[in-house]
Amino acid sequence: MFSLTTTAYATAAAGQAAGPAGLIGSFLPLILMVLVFYFILLRPQKKREKELKNMLASLKVNDEVATIGGIHGKITRIKDDLFVLESGIGQNKSYITVDRSAISRFIKRGEEEKVAPEIAENATEE
Repeated sequence: MFSLTTTAYATAAAGQAAGPAGLIGSFLPLILMVLVFYFILLRPQKKREKELKNMLASLKVNDEVATIGGIHGKITRIKDDLFVLESGIGQNKSYITVDRSAISRFIKRGEEEKVAPEIAENATEE
């Protein structure tokens, strides 16, 4: 019986002696979980948001984009935060106005409309 009580007192004394080291050791798993959460979830999300913001700022007329709702179209006009998209093929073209925040992804850069060289020469001669 003597050895049992001595062991209990020795264990209690060892726990108190650990003090700050024991406190840090108990919070270490929590700190590691927060760090893992940051590097796996928060940091990549911020990176995607930054890329989307840069993409939306660089959009121009004739670029092809897709909206959140899945509508694909070519930007025909930009006014402040509104885009007019042309979608459809041939005679079945339709125009839809969407907000800048409704654009979800960029598909391809549109070509600038170029004037044929012979037409440009005729325009300068006249």
